[in-house]
Amino acid sequence: MQEDPDNLEKYMEQFVDLQLSMHAKKAPRLTLQKDKFARKISSLKDTVDATTRYELHTRLDSMPNHTKLCHGDFNPSNVIVREDGTMTIVDWAHATQGNASGDAAITYLEFALKDQKKADLYLDLFCKKSDTAKQYVQKWLPIAAAAQLTKEIEEEKEFLTRWIDI
Repeated sequence: MQEDPDNLEKYMEQFVDLQLSMHAKKAPRLTLQKDKFARKISSLKDTVDATTRYELHTRLDSMPNHTKLCHGDFNPSNVIVREDGTMTIVDWAHATQGNASGDAAITYLEFALKDQKKADLYLDLFCKKSDTAKQYVQKWLPIAAAAQLTKEIEEEKEFLTRWIDI
C-alpha cells in the first residue's frame, strides 16, 4: 500500500479478502473477544470516568456473541506478502474468538490514526464484501477505541478519547 499507492484500492481489496477468510475460521479455545474488551474497559479507571466505562460495558454486553477467529491487531504491518503474491498473517498475540465487526473496528481505528482516506476505503470495502451495515461496525468503535487506549500511546490519546465519547 505504501510502496504502490496508485494501486491502493486493489491492495485494500486483497487485505479485506484476507481478513474475511480469517473470520471464516473458528478457534474455540481462544479467549472470548468480549471478555478481553471488558477487561480492557475496566482497566481504564485512571483514564475514563465511571459513567463512560459503564456505558462502554453496557454497549459491549448488548453486542451479539460470535465465535469467529479475530486477529485483534489486523493491519498491513501484520501481513507478509511473498514474491508470488501469497499473503501470511503474523503476530497473533491479540487473537480471540468473537465478532468480526469488533475486529474490523480495531482495524478501522488503526488506519484512521494514520490516514482517514485509507480508513474510509477499508470500512467501505469490509462492509460491502461482508454484507455488514456500516452502522454496525461503527457501534463497535467506542469499544475498540477504549481497548486501543489501554496501550497508553500519548499521541493517540486525544483521538481515541473522542471515539470513546458515547
